[in-house]
Amino acid sequence: MTTMKLSKKYKYFLKYTGSKADILEGTTYAGKTTVGVIKFMLMVARSELKDHIISGLDLGTLEKNIINPTLGIVDIFGDTRFGGCVQYFSDGGGGITLPHIKYQTSKGEKIIYTLGYDNRDRWKKALGGQYGCVYIDEANVANMDYVREVLMRQNYFMMTLNPDDPGLSIYREYINRSRPLPVWANETPAALAKELKEPAEKGWVHWYFTFDHNAGLTPEKRYELLRSAPVGSKQYKNKILGLRGRHTGLVFDLAERNVISEIELRTLQTSISGQPAEWKPFGIFSCGVDTSYSRKSDDTIAFSFDGITECGRKVTLDVLTINNTVLVRNGKHPLAPSDIPPMLFKFLEKNREKWGFARDVFIDSADQATITECEKYRRQTGCVYKFIPAWKSMRILDRIMLTQGWLTNGYYYILGNCKDMIDEHNLYSWKEDKQEPEDGNDHTINADQYAWLPYRTKIGVNK
Repeated sequence: MTTMKLSKKYKYFLKYTGSKADILEGTTYAGKTTVGVIKFMLMVARSELKDHIISGLDLGTLEKNIINPTLGIVDIFGDTRFGGCVQYFSDGGGGITLPHIKYQTSKGEKIIYTLGYDNRDRWKKALGGQYGCVYIDEANVANMDYVREVLMRQNYFMMTLNPDDPGLSIYREYINRSRPLPVWANETPAALAKELKEPAEKGWVHWYFTFDHNAGLTPEKRYELLRSAPVGSKQYKNKILGLRGRHTGLVFDLAERNVISEIELRTLQTSISGQPAEWKPFGIFSCGVDTSYSRKSDDTIAFSFDGITECGRKVTLDVLTINNTVLVRNGKHPLAPSDIPPMLFKFLEKNREKWGFARDVFIDSADQATITECEKYRRQTGCVYKFIPAWKSMRILDRIMLTQGWLTNGYYYILGNCKDMIDEHNLYSWKEDKQEPEDGNDHTINADQYAWLPYRTKIGVNK
């Protein structure tokens, strides 16, 4: 048997027995299936019932990814060092017509049926009684009729999945009713944690795993994975960032070419061998600020620093986000309007030294408290920045139309280090029941809009 390396979080996961359901969500190659099925087998061994189920997309996928591979069920639990023995019967046998695993445990022989939820006739035959433990691999693409029926017949279940379209029924009916354990809650991204909003079921635990939790992942393989999906694509968002995102309904179509690195940007603005640079230098720098001081939501305080080139291209050069909910959760004091001016000044100075001077700073005009504190800070310190209430007369739909046009025609860019803004562009969606965008996943987007709105006529015009 091949030796398996386990991270601290996976060791905790395997030892934790207080769950009635374990839901493993996160990036690709995080080890969710490999480690998850080990715990599932341990739960089967503890169960008082004889019959159990492992299910996946189809039987071939189950055999390839879970039953027969290195570090799969046969490789690990066929080893007598575990005090048991596993035999897999792909064609049935011993009076059982369905494919199944025989698992010898200290509580007697267990039968684990292997079902592909693609084969409705087969799983319909299997679901006739009560089962101890049920495992559903790739739950985000599972047949919902199967999920609903099989989960009526279990004492414990486990699901594994990569994040997907948050509008899928599997999230509303099952996954969003789970919660992370307090000890690991900080590792769940705020955008994903916000989705876990359905009434909680006692004992349903949500586990979030990434590349960082896969102790057996080599640096070479990690690098290969990070390069495998275009930045800004849904595949990149779901499998690399480990964030949920819709197939349809996104407000913005953020393409790979709209996200550039600092090196690419500086190369585009550099004259090479006497040839004129492809892009002209920045002519305007601006900063926008959106605020939310709530301690009970995932709304953030967001700063956005923008540059607009003399050839009409808008580039978001830096963003900073702070969330009061996270600060409180980590035992820190939440921010108040009086805390913003020195943080904002530091942010502006950092970007002035790196990019250029943005004298005008546009702050959400609805937040008079923050504007007042910034003006007081200016008087007391003599700083040269002007703090201006953001111009918000343009309707949100018109801002969206402008942005989408710039995205399409190559006038709207985000530096790759502005991860929070990229994530929001990949999550910001239209409401399903109304023809308007959602009120969420838009804090860096709003801050960015406050920065470019006064200069909108300078964008999209190639002089």
